[in-house]
Amino acid sequence: MAVRAIILAGQREGVVDPLCEAASVPRKASVPIAGKPMIDHVIEALEASSVEGPFGISGFDASHDARLLQLPSGKGPANSALLAAKKVNAFPLLITTCDHPLLTSDMIKHFIDGAKQSGADFCVGLADKSIIQPAYPNVTRTYLKFADRSVSGCNLFYIANTKGLAAIEFWQKAQQHRKQPWKLARAFSISLLISYLTGRLTLDSAFDHASKTLGMSAKAVMLPFAEAAIDVDKPSDKVLVEAIFAQGYPVLEKRAS
Repeated sequence: MAVRAIILAGQREGVVDPLCEAASVPRKASVPIAGKPMIDHVIEALEASSVEGPFGISGFDASHDARLLQLPSGKGPANSALLAAKKVNAFPLLITTCDHPLLTSDMIKHFIDGAKQSGADFCVGLADKSIIQPAYPNVTRTYLKFADRSVSGCNLFYIANTKGLAAIEFWQKAQQHRKQPWKLARAFSISLLISYLTGRLTLDSAFDHASKTLGMSAKAVMLPFAEAAIDVDKPSDKVLVEAIFAQGYPVLEKRAS
């Protein structure tokens, strides 16, 4: 079954994004990276993969590229993802973001293959600190620290079917806590919070608990690419990503494959 894709490209209205200000562009997706709008890198990675086009876009004008299909946007990324997914109403669905210019077809293939093999209703792509830190020791990342490993998100989500939408609905309620994992744990249950705070919660246990709470199956798909965890949120990220491209990326991804 063909996988469809949604790119989230919204931004808070009325808030000046320093990336946009520095580049003199109105939308983050248009910020130039290695000579072209950062969203173009994402579009090209999707086109080079097995994902079926056109690619849905939420929060940005689809007329930017003939390969895009306009989808609705809402308040925040989770609400936009939910509205867009319900509009597409076709599964499986891959969701990514416009600020992921280091995304490659190899990453997409690895993630989709892993998601399909898991048989889960919902999957999220993660990279281990042991992969990211040696490759980019000076990069500041937000890590979720579990008993068995520390991981960082890769802005890749897979919704296998309508049951998987429950994860997006939960994300919509809890997205303000995405950088405060203890609050995310508390949102599920006090016992999960205690396990996390005492360092006894493993990554698999967290997803098992989430699956039971949400009435669906959720799994993590680990990605062996350090670059999968690097997005462009601030000017220093842009400097880093430009430097990575200047070194010949995406050839660099072969280091981790």
